[in-house]
Amino acid sequence: MRSWTLRVAVGVLSVGLVAAGCGGKQTPAASNGDQGTAACEAADGRITIATGNSGGVYYVVGGGLAKLISDNTKLKATAAETGASVQNIQQLVAGDYDMAFSLADTAADAVAGKGAFEGKPQQVQALTRLYPNYTQVLVRADSGINSVADMRGKRISTGSPKSGTEVIAQRLLTAAGLNPETDVQAQRLDLAKTADGMKDGSIDGLVWSGGLPTAQITDITTSLKDKVKFIDITPQLDALKKINEVYDRGVIPAATYGQPADVPTVAVPNVLLVRTDFPEGDACAVTKLIYEKKSDLEAVHPAAKDIARDKAGMTDPVPLHPGSLDALGE
Repeated sequence: MRSWTLRVAVGVLSVGLVAAGCGGKQTPAASNGDQGTAACEAADGRITIATGNSGGVYYVVGGGLAKLISDNTKLKATAAETGASVQNIQQLVAGDYDMAFSLADTAADAVAGKGAFEGKPQQVQALTRLYPNYTQVLVRADSGINSVADMRGKRISTGSPKSGTEVIAQRLLTAAGLNPETDVQAQRLDLAKTADGMKDGSIDGLVWSGGLPTAQITDITTSLKDKVKFIDITPQLDALKKINEVYDRGVIPAATYGQPADVPTVAVPNVLLVRTDFPEGDACAVTKLIYEKKSDLEAVHPAAKDIARDKAGMTDPVPLHPGSLDALGE
């Protein structure tokens, strides 16, 4: 764990350096014109990548991806901290960012015009499927919470506003027979504030969707030890799958956070999104780079080890970008 923590610290430092001065729209990459899908080469330009909370895995991997792109193509990429999935897609479509991390369930809502995007299908495509996110539900041991249904009346962090975590948290609560707006004291907090609240006792539990391990979840479990515990949310899986088949059974290994046993949970894949007008040469080059240099991303965060070439095209119902189709030979 100590060696991993060091790698995360280095990764976060890299993100800070890469993201310096970003947060707004940058100069978009130049169009590749008529060079077509045969030319898998990025043009000169600048792109921005929407990631997530600073304590989350999107932020770390996104910073690593920005550096990878800048070091190996003509594009200069920067990564920005955001509220994550829903906000990322909204600002991607608005032109504030050129590339965005998202949970697959939120991305599916976006292209279908459902949920937070009700009646407004979003014009986005995927470059690739990424690693899975694990729904991590952690509660204070003295909270009396042993299931999602036990969250009634409790102070629960449901994630940043307009995040994929918030979407999953609300669906979990609903699946357990609770009204997310009235039956819990929902705290719409980013991960840093959530960690503070868990440690000072001002919140009773949290829902977090992220890769393994997530640094600030490690911070909570290390600081509070047996004063916190994970709960099994798989009783809600069948109800979640009725909303979207992308939800799947997963396991948080005991060693991830030094827990006494593995924790069954719900896993959701992540996707890397762009607008439909993203240049094909850029899309092809970035997609190809992710798999050629995957070990570089793994060095930034171990979650990247689960980025699998044989699953890259599994992004339905979000269509793959034509440039990515070319890069993946599909």
